[in-house]
Amino acid sequence: MTGYAQARAETPDLALRISVKSANHRFLDLKMRIPEGLESYELTLRQIVRERIYRGHVEIQLAAEPRTAAAIQVNQELVKAYMRAAEALRQETRAAADVDVVALLRLPGVISGAGIIAPQEQLGKILGDCLHDALTKLDEMRRSEGAHLAEELRSRLAKIEAEADQVAVLAETLRPAFARRLEARLKDLLGGVSLEPARLAQEAAMLAERSDVSEELQRLRSHLTQFGNLLTGAGEMGKKLDFLLQEMHREANTLLSKTPGVDSEALAITGLALEIKSDIEKLREQVQNIE
Repeated sequence: MTGYAQARAETPDLALRISVKSANHRFLDLKMRIPEGLESYELTLRQIVRERIYRGHVEIQLAAEPRTAAAIQVNQELVKAYMRAAEALRQETRAAADVDVVALLRLPGVISGAGIIAPQEQLGKILGDCLHDALTKLDEMRRSEGAHLAEELRSRLAKIEAEADQVAVLAETLRPAFARRLEARLKDLLGGVSLEPARLAQEAAMLAERSDVSEELQRLRSHLTQFGNLLTGAGEMGKKLDFLLQEMHREANTLLSKTPGVDSEALAITGLALEIKSDIEKLREQVQNIE
């Protein structure tokens, strides 16, 4: 679920700021930006995020600024090594180039002091508390969005349930429809020869049995109930909802395969089954926002 939050903390030497941004994603995709000197805390911070967030694209950015001016130190030996390498390359390629002092200062490891933060005692705990604070604020934002999303999902569930009820009513009318269709076809094949009513009824019943969708509707309703129950719970539910949607999609496909024909009843059921599939797909899109 999308969201953004920020938290700040201070030490005697540093002003810390942690920004957390989340977006929809099927799995947990965690990216962290940590300034030089604080890399040793990355694993701890990642573990904190994994314990709080189970799904989504999450970006964590840590900013640390010295609260007092720090002396700048230049690594003279490293600068000389860079210059020797540059000179050797210039001679080899016969390139004419002047030394850019500013460019030298930008090379990795040349400057220390300014912007280079050394680990301190208790810094790990302060960073962890700051990250927890940011994640709590993120949860509050996502919880508000989640409540709105849950209402949309329940509305969609109610629509599917109503469509399933309509299918159940129409399915009861299929047996006489099968009898009419079967009688018409047999008369065409037999050239108008009279048909035994009992035999016709038996054949129609067999067709109706093969097209019976009561079990599919029962399972679909069960999945809808489980889906709604999960929405009222807490904890990780996104993957469970995904699984239920797969099962609901399977039942909708079976409804379509079991109601062939061009009779008005069968066409109506086909239309409703297509609506159910469409609503399930919309549910699936929305469920990607849920952990």
